Amino acid sequence: MRKKILSNQRTTRIETISFTAPAMIMVVITTYIPFALSIVYSVTNWKGLADKATFVGLDNFIKIFASDPDFMQSALFTIRYSVAFVVLSNILALALAVILARKMKFASFFRAVFFVPYVVSMTIVGFIWEFIFTQGFSSLYKVLGWGFLNLSWLGSQNLVYYGVVLVGIWQALGFYMVLYIAGLKTIPNDVLEAAEIDGASTIGRFFQVKLPLLIPSITTCLLMSIINSLQVFDTIMAMTKGGPGIASMSLTLNIYQDAFIYHRYGIASAKAVVFFIMILLLTKVILNALGRKEVDY
Repeated sequence: MRKKILSNQRTTRIETISFTAPAMIMVVITTYIPFALSIVYSVTNWKGLADKATFVGLDNFIKIFASDPDFMQSALFTIRYSVAFVVLSNILALALAVILARKMKFASFFRAVFFVPYVVSMTIVGFIWEFIFTQGFSSLYKVLGWGFLNLSWLGSQNLVYYGVVLVGIWQALGFYMVLYIAGLKTIPNDVLEAAEIDGASTIGRFFQVKLPLLIPSITTCLLMSIINSLQVFDTIMAMTKGGPGIASMSLTLNIYQDAFIYHRYGIASAKAVVFFIMILLLTKVILNALGRKEVDY
């Protein structure tokens, strides 16, 4: 009997390793090895084409902050984009979730309508909205005569930021809405009924009961929205390519240009390391801040 148990355990272990090993190998090859190489190349002046990379120490990191205005400009744009994206997408998604989580006609239809843009490739979304901003709005302006439709949304350094933020929120709104709906569905009805019996109003039940119990969902949505906004690349690449000038240049696009257009792989790797540390610190701060506010029920 004991031998049979040991044999079954060994078989289970072998099966587990057999199924997980290919995935783990691919993760190591596509994620961990490139990340380790980025750290190595960040302290070299490798151009991508040379056989050898010369060690330069921290020179790349010093150049990034001391003599690379494009990096600081792209960092500022990314921060501004992230703040607007995180705040607006979560507020709007939560508002939609509260409305569509109720039992109402066509609720499922409207959920699908808001979720569909998320499953579309962000590159395709970028091309679609580039056409809307450049061709669609001008056609509507001829019909409706509304002034904002005749503005150069992607050609103005002042307006391109709002255009990019609008597209990002439109594309991701449905995903966060679904996460909030899932969180609302997990709130026990007896808790809400008890609050109603105690005389809490609809607004009071939301802020005093639902919102505290939604902290896990809020934490998840905040983390994902922050990471996604900091990594924005596809839509900007498709819509503006960082222009006009560098008015819509994100950090990821700046790193991409340094590596694959200017062949400054050492500088690009250093920027990638700095970018990784930024995301890591932000994630840690948010987890610590919101983790203490979670409510058990």
